[in-house]
Amino acid sequence: MRIIGHRGARGEAPENTLGGFQYIQNLGIRAVEFDVRQLKDRALIVMHDDQFMRTTGQDKYLYECSSQELEPYNHAVTWSEWNKVEPTPLLEQTLKIIHNFDHIEVEVKAVKTQEDAEMLTESLEQQLQGFEQVAVITSFDPKIHLALQQKKSGFKRGLLVETDMKFKAIEQALELDCCQIGWMNQLATQEMILASQQAQLAISVWTVNDVDRAKQLRDFGIHGLITDFPKLMMQHL
Repeated sequence: MRIIGHRGARGEAPENTLGGFQYIQNLGIRAVEFDVRQLKDRALIVMHDDQFMRTTGQDKYLYECSSQELEPYNHAVTWSEWNKVEPTPLLEQTLKIIHNFDHIEVEVKAVKTQEDAEMLTESLEQQLQGFEQVAVITSFDPKIHLALQQKKSGFKRGLLVETDMKFKAIEQALELDCCQIGWMNQLATQEMILASQQAQLAISVWTVNDVDRAKQLRDFGIHGLITDFPKLMMQHL
């Protein structure tokens, strides 16, 4: 079972930041998950929310910004012990830090239209060139998967599941040509993990921060444990 840092290591460092990715690099972990969105100038950035308030304290909608307007937003403001500013990173900046990782889960956030999905995935494939062997493009949004499926993308893909779809989620993952399924922790029962294995899908589970639960999932045979506390998990697994 691989330990995968969630949004870098959001329980131990500011989430989805260059400092957070460097932190996990320094730990010696070589697997990470992070979120990607596309700005109005088509730049790809790494950020979970579509609003800056939660991580920076500033009330600004992300899609109102271009890539030239990100510097004022410091994602480390709530981290009193963090001694540097963490602006919103571009995807290309992130990839430079994690260039030697052996597993990268790139979660593409939902988009409004199929046209948006096609535009985003075109840019994403271009920027991920060279990472084909280690990157898995994941999303809850079927539009993202359809865009990649229709262009016969060479990148591996994973369907993320947070609603109680049970076996329908496995069927949907297979229909979308996904090789992986990402179960929300609460849905990752032994029954669903076994069914996923029987469908020959790789399995990631998110977000797992309890050591005993992590050990149970390891014994169930999952492939990736996505956690906010990768250092903690390293010490106990």
